[in-house]
Parts: sequence; structure tokens; C-alpha cells
Amino acid sequence: MKFIDEAKIEVIGGDGGNGCSSFCREKFRPFGGPDGGDGGKGGSIWAVADRNINTLVDFRFSKVHRAGNGEAGRGADCYGRGADDVHLRMPLGTLIIDDVTGEILADLSEHGQLELLAKGGEGGWGNIHFKTSTNRAPRQKTPGKEGEHRTLRLELKVLADVGLLGMPNAGKSTFITAVSNARPKIADYPFTTLHPNLGVVRVSHEKSFVIADIPGLIEGAAEGAGLGHQFLRHLSRTGLLLHIVDLAPFEASVDPVKEAKALVNELKKYDEELVDKPRWLVLNKLDMIPEEERAKKVKDFIKKFGFKGPVFEISALSHEGTQELVNAIQKHLEETRRVEQRAEETHMTEDARAISSIDPDDPRFKILD
Repeated sequence: MKFIDEAKIEVIGGDGGNGCSSFCREKFRPFGGPDGGDGGKGGSIWAVADRNINTLVDFRFSKVHRAGNGEAGRGADCYGRGADDVHLRMPLGTLIIDDVTGEILADLSEHGQLELLAKGGEGGWGNIHFKTSTNRAPRQKTPGKEGEHRTLRLELKVLADVGLLGMPNAGKSTFITAVSNARPKIADYPFTTLHPNLGVVRVSHEKSFVIADIPGLIEGAAEGAGLGHQFLRHLSRTGLLLHIVDLAPFEASVDPVKEAKALVNELKKYDEELVDKPRWLVLNKLDMIPEEERAKKVKDFIKKFGFKGPVFEISALSHEGTQELVNAIQKHLEETRRVEQRAEETHMTEDARAISSIDPDDPRFKILD
């Protein structure tokens, strides 16, 4: 499914450096003994969750990631230098799967989360470790161990900050075309959208967000009817849901209120948490309604539907009201991120206070001799 951004990569940990077999050759020290140092540790490869990244596009072009090898040990008790670790920054919501065994290695769900992907090899021992009372001139040394080599499959199920909900032909594809760079197929028949579409909405030079259009839902979607049920699970981590309603359906027998309530019921059946997410009502296709009738029709719909949240009136086709909606979404996302950041900082401060309040003389924290 195109909504799941996928990439396959190889991660190769660095090999450990070989141990050294050497003997002291200094003047006035005729029996200096063994002085071969150990090899350095190979570099490891780590995954780092980064909330500032939205896609796996970087890993589609850079498929092989290799850490450096450790240096070999040298004489005069010189140990080899260990290689630096490699950190691969990945977006939140990335699932890391071993492509050979199918084992799920990690689910990156928190900013800054670290997961080991390929461990670097340990360095080999030099001959200084093999000196004994009976073997004073050992020549043994051990080679460095090889680093881990894995083929991984990355799956990102969370790409969008904003998800679009609505019945078929509610105008979701037209809306995402109007506000972003996405160009989905648009037509006047149900199930035009067969795959989810993603678009980057650029509010200004430095501000943008990602919006996702999933196939329209129909009654019974939670039980498997239609196409939208395949993608409902991908909305679980979006920050905001836009419920788009067609106020001017093609068929006069279609009741927009009944369809809107049916969609909310499908969300409840599938996952109660989706209903509790921030959800805005977007009344679309106002250009199809005479101006003198718009206010009354909007007022009647809101009253019958009983919606209490923010309501926006737009025409995705003529772009009427779309910029105001985009600005409101950007403001909402920024405020949400600020709240989350403050909560994280407060939590860290409380942890620091708890640690500083520990009495070092408390017998519970004394180290036993």
C-alpha cells in the first residue's frame, strides 16, 4: 500500500581490530616482555527516532550503511582506536523489521529513542593478556570479531500530521490538490481514490505539514466493507482529523447528516481513540449552493449533526476558504507541539528534582563494602 512508506537497507557493523603480538625492544630492558595491545572495537549502527523527519525518502537512495572498523593493536602497550558509531535518524512511527527472519526489532515511538541495529565487533586481544608465570613470552593473539550484518525492512505507517476523513466523493482529493503538491486522480464516481495520497502543505518558507487523503469510508467499513477500512489504522497517530462533508451531493436522495453520522459510527466501531482525537468539520462544495441558501444550509446541518468543534466552510474546487483552513491547521499543530515540548521539559525537571532530593547519607543508598 502506498500509504506505508517502505525502504529496505543493509546495516553492517564495523569489524574489531586485531590484537598485536609484540615484545619490548628497549635499550637496557633485555627482558621487557610482551607488549602487544588490543584491537579497537568496531563501530555500531543505531536508529534514532526524530520527530523532525516525516519520510523514509533518504533510505530509498542510501541503502547500505557501514560503520568503520576498529584499529589493530600495536606494540608498546598501544591499544587500537575504536571506530565511531553511526546514527541513522528515522521518523517517529518507523517499524524496523529483520528482512530475513521477519522479527520486529524496534518500533520508534518516542523522540530520541535509540535502538541498536548492528553491533560492532569486539577487538582482538594482544599477547599481553596471555603472559603467565610459565609462559613469559607468549605469541598468541586473537583476531577482531566481525560486526553484525543485517538486511532490514523499514515501514513507516505514520506520515501525516493531518488525516482526511469522508464518504466517497466528499471532495477529499480535490481538497488535497488545492492545498498541497499531491495530484491524486479525481473523478465523479465513488472510490476514485484507490490508494492513500500524501501531500506537503507549505504554509510559508519555513512552515509546512503533511496531509493524507485515504479512500472514502462507507457504512460497514469497520467490518471490511469498501476500501477505507484498510487504512483506518494509519490515522491512529495523526495529530488532527478533518471530517470533510459534501453539502451538495449528486443525488438528491443522499442525506449529508446521515452520512456524517455513519462515518463517526464507523470510527467508534474501529477504534474509540480515533473519535477522541481532535477532529474538525469541513463543509465542502459551497460553490454548488446558491449564496442566499448557504448560511441556512450550514446552520441546519450543524444543528442536526450536533457537532461542537471547529467548523470550516470551503469550496475545494474554487479554493474558497482553503487558505484560512490551512493557516488554522498550522497554528493548531504548532500549539500542540509547544504543549508537548513543555510537558517533556516539565517531566525532565521533575526527574532532576527527584534525583537532587536524595539524601546521600540515607542508609538505603549506601554502597556496601
